[in-house]
Amino acid sequence: MANILIVDDDTSVQRTLRLLLEADGHHVVAAQDGRSGLNLAETEAFDLLFLDIFMPGMDGFETLRQFRRQRPTLPIVAISGRPILSDSARGPDFLAMATRLGAIHSLQKPFRLNALLATVAACLETANRPSSPPAAGKIASGH
Repeated sequence: MANILIVDDDTSVQRTLRLLLEADGHHVVAAQDGRSGLNLAETEAFDLLFLDIFMPGMDGFETLRQFRRQRPTLPIVAISGRPILSDSARGPDFLAMATRLGAIHSLQKPFRLNALLATVAACLETANRPSSPPAAGKIASGH
């Protein structure tokens, strides 16, 4: 049972993640934006963070940087509904960028249940290893 924070401006994504994660036995708290998520993390200990990349105000990249300063060992899963582009001429792969900046996994919206639960299990396993900081760069596909 983990205490999971979801930071996403889309309330339907919040509700969906909450339902799926609570059905798997986790406690879930949601925040509408990066600043609210950072404030929650100052007063409550979380085991895992799901962080949307594209939000108004403080975007996911800045929120990720702030979380890395505030809670350097917190496993972070970057999430985005923007398509993953394999052709660099068509634009950057924002989920890959997020993993280079410190997210340990990423998931493309919409999520598949098995990919979501596998990502949660892998993140929690990594976080529970003694004296092992999360390794950035692992990407789990939601497809």
